[in-house]
Amino acid sequence: MATDSVVHQLAIRAGNRLRDERLMLATAESCTGGMVATAITDISGSSGWFERGFVTYSNQAKIEMIGVPSDLIDKHGAVSEPVARAMVEGALRNSRAQVALSITGVAGPGGGTESKPVGMVCFGWSNRLHTVVETLVFKGDRERVRVQAATHALRGLLILLDERER
Repeated sequence: MATDSVVHQLAIRAGNRLRDERLMLATAESCTGGMVATAITDISGSSGWFERGFVTYSNQAKIEMIGVPSDLIDKHGAVSEPVARAMVEGALRNSRAQVALSITGVAGPGGGTESKPVGMVCFGWSNRLHTVVETLVFKGDRERVRVQAATHALRGLLILLDERER
């Protein structure tokens, strides 16, 4: 799939901000499978502000690649704010980036439960000093949930960058 135009435009805006502030970004993505990293690396010159992306789709990848504690996954499930927090903080620990975002969710069509329905996505954003997590439930098919998650993650990154200026 070609990168969604809204995701692409948000990636450009985030990249301009990161470049201007001389910051590097790391991503930790699960249900989006690297969609944010793809949108970023579609932009010429993104190596100047994108340090690395982790696609940690399986629980084992979350544990091995970015250090999410297995007991956290056992206790809360991979789709949870504690895991989103551990993912974003792990992306920072395992990179040279100053800011990061994480995404973990249930894109569907299967895999949902009553407490974690299809479309539920948990996000994390961090600048090494401050971490924010949030959960939203999106409507639509698998692709639409993934695009909405990538869009929201980039919007949250822009908010995090705005807060740095205050």
